[in-house]
Amino acid sequence: MKGLGFSFIWAVATGASAIPTKVLSSSYDGFKVFRIKTHAQPYAVQEKLSNITFEQWNHDVNSHMDIVLAPDHLPAFAELELEYDVMHQDLGDSIRAESAHNSRWRRQARDPSSWFDSYHDYTDHIAYFQSLHDLFPNNSEIISSGYSVENRSLYGLHLWGASGPGKPAVLYHGTVHAREWISTAVTEYLAYKLATGYGSGDKDALAALDKYDFYIIPIVNPDGFAYTQTTQRLWRKNRQPGPNGSTCYGRDINRNWEFAWDANPQGASTNPCSETYKGERPSDSPENQGLDKLVRQLRDGAGIKLYIDWHSYGQYILSPFGYKETLYAPELGKWTEAAQIVSDAIRDSSTDLTTYTFGPSGATLYATTGAAPDHIYSIGRAEFSYTIELRDTGKYGFVLPPELIRPTVEEQWAGQTVLWSLLDEVFFDGKGIA
Repeated sequence: MKGLGFSFIWAVATGASAIPTKVLSSSYDGFKVFRIKTHAQPYAVQEKLSNITFEQWNHDVNSHMDIVLAPDHLPAFAELELEYDVMHQDLGDSIRAESAHNSRWRRQARDPSSWFDSYHDYTDHIAYFQSLHDLFPNNSEIISSGYSVENRSLYGLHLWGASGPGKPAVLYHGTVHAREWISTAVTEYLAYKLATGYGSGDKDALAALDKYDFYIIPIVNPDGFAYTQTTQRLWRKNRQPGPNGSTCYGRDINRNWEFAWDANPQGASTNPCSETYKGERPSDSPENQGLDKLVRQLRDGAGIKLYIDWHSYGQYILSPFGYKETLYAPELGKWTEAAQIVSDAIRDSSTDLTTYTFGPSGATLYATTGAAPDHIYSIGRAEFSYTIELRDTGKYGFVLPPELIRPTVEEQWAGQTVLWSLLDEVFFDGKGIA
């Protein structure tokens, strides 16, 4: 089985194309990305920037603002004399470097993990997941959690151990926000390690799959993801037309969940042109409807043991609640303890000593309404529910170079194997690591 599976992945890899497969309509040539230091006075910085058009990458602005500037706004920006670091000297060059084809994985037929040395075209991701299923045919199935606005499947992989399916679920969502490509790679790597490790006797894969069913959906926002590869690399939302004749497209799928959808005006936007537009009604995006259907099916079956919504960037492990900064769930103690142990495991596995900040989402980062972790904890009754914001902390932001894919996915495997071992622990009993 091992040789057959590796050969199939190799066949997929050699047929894949570099990305982007088309010239991006928005090339970002000459655009720069700056990290402006706010020194806990973000409003003063925002006031200075009020006459300049820019795209803001981060929302947690107490210490800094990450902004994208077009070439014609650079002279006016220089006159403001703000304190800043340059994240991307030429964003267009960085995007081309990110998408350049890395041919090592073509040459290494015996190393299917070389898939994780470069980014890939959307259609190749579908083929890669099919190859993982073919590698693990008796213990996996290709699933769909619904369809997008443009009728793309929200495909995924359901994996289980020797005793068959039907155990409590571990549910992963990747690429909720289209531009966060590293989240695709992480979810794929976890699926790859589980599928290959179980057959080869890896103790972590065996322990996880014999105890839990895994449902891994690597691209929750396929229309937006495809759009980032063909048209606008930094697109975030889905591709749903705006309401009432609006010319602005897209809903933020992670502001569209039913629970606490309208609980805090600071948690999402009612403006269809905003990157955090929450929609006209809860769950009015087809992607969210399909995702929520699966959540409720899993809840009503063996239950959801763990949910993770994978994002970038910032290096955070965030638990509910996001919609209210002063509201803390009864499980916060064990969630925080588990997050600390996972953060330590990530750091200790990494030659870069990658550090993750952890805590309740609203208090640690910023308010988010209609967000998946709140909904899947409150409605889906997940025992553990997190957002994980992946690398980095601002040197590259959303445009993470290909050479950082492998260290990112490998350190997440280290973190997740520890987390799986904690899911049935009794916390704070003086026994074990929890």
